[in-house]
Amino acid sequence: MNACESGALEEGNDLAEDISSHMKRPALFNQSLEKGFAVLQAFGAERPSMNLPEIASAVGITKSTAQRLAFTLEALGYLRKDPQTKRFSLAPKSLGFAYRYLLASPLVERANPYLLELNQKIRETVNLSEPEDLEMVFAARFPSPTHSIVHMPVGRRLPMFCTASGRAYMSALSNAEVRAILDGSDRIKYTPTTKTDVEKLMALVLEARENGYAWANQEYYRGDLNIAVPLLDVSGRPIAAINISVSSSRWTLEAFREKGAPMLIEAARKISTSPPSRSALAPFHRGYGISDPVRSRHSKTT
Repeated sequence: MNACESGALEEGNDLAEDISSHMKRPALFNQSLEKGFAVLQAFGAERPSMNLPEIASAVGITKSTAQRLAFTLEALGYLRKDPQTKRFSLAPKSLGFAYRYLLASPLVERANPYLLELNQKIRETVNLSEPEDLEMVFAARFPSPTHSIVHMPVGRRLPMFCTASGRAYMSALSNAEVRAILDGSDRIKYTPTTKTDVEKLMALVLEARENGYAWANQEYYRGDLNIAVPLLDVSGRPIAAINISVSSSRWTLEAFREKGAPMLIEAARKISTSPPSRSALAPFHRGYGISDPVRSRHSKTT
């Protein structure tokens, strides 16, 4: 096959790719933007760097499409290209998406002072996570000042079915919604104590609904005990969950539930009903580079 034939084949594949995508998407859906995000999301621990054929294979696009997208993303600063190997990898600028989410999230801003307060009281790891499909995504984290079972960065995703945060979130949904999540989950037995039976999981969610909090006993990580409480919007729908995580080497599940659950429920109540003060928000605003709006207005008038 000569270069002209190869180019024509690539163009034909691009056209078929676009027609196939168009048949599945609404008219306003931007396919190019979708593919660009798909390229960024294809990088990870298993694929820290890729060449153009590998990008095309990972995303399910043609090599010519991969070339255009990679070139554009590199020009914008979201990818970088090794001049020797010609392999692409994520650039630090890609972290800006997560940073801007944390900067703009009213929930994270409102919860942060109370999560820090709880962290300082119990001296264990405290997290806030939000639902995404069948998983919970960590959006805020305050590690234990003395102990840490595992490093859990913001943005980490864990399955709903086997985590206290997921079960707490599901406890505020209808039974039909809970069952749909459980049926749709890949219920992998991550540890010897992971619950995978749908009926047993439903019973744990119903127990969480009755008690006001959920628990999990080393079901995703060995040695990790966690309890969680849902956060609700004004209509009573769950929007997130907060949880405490401790080590089974220092706590029994019974003692942890007895001490931690009331503190966690109280923190959730404060997040839902009591906007934090300016002084409580100030350390977070400074960290995020947010100016004090009152001080900024004052400086403009003097």
